[in-house]
Amino acid sequence: MARTDYYDDPDAPAANSLVPGGSAIVVDGQGRILLQRRADSGLWALPGGTMNVGETLGQAIIREVREETGLAVEPVRIVGIYSDPRYVFAYDDGEVRQEFNVCLACRITGGELAVSEESREVGFFTPAQIERLNLHPPIRRRIDDYLQDRDPVIQ
Repeated sequence: MARTDYYDDPDAPAANSLVPGGSAIVVDGQGRILLQRRADSGLWALPGGTMNVGETLGQAIIREVREETGLAVEPVRIVGIYSDPRYVFAYDDGEVRQEFNVCLACRITGGELAVSEESREVGFFTPAQIERLNLHPPIRRRIDDYLQDRDPVIQ
């Protein structure tokens, strides 16, 4: 399903859905951050997704990272809680979802890096490399919040 991301765009459609989800900041041994190029929007993003009924947020993030990147991870801390109504994503089925995301820093416990049907590319990037990638401002904010290593952000 195709997806269009909008941030602080007066022409964005109004949200009609709010779904809890999570994203992961996964760092390799060289301090590079894991990103995926999304198959649905073509944008670079942190791995993550929505929760399923019957699972915890941590379990959802572990599942989503494995599905999207091939890596097994373990959550270690909260980076922030993000619910900015200016960030919406519209799907071609008519759903327009407002952001509601809890971002967790995670450590790698296994697996091998691989693309999936949800990701066109996956890889680890330095902060300088990330500056040149096509990411939406809310995703950059999560990365910046992680890099500043402060108390969890609540937005």
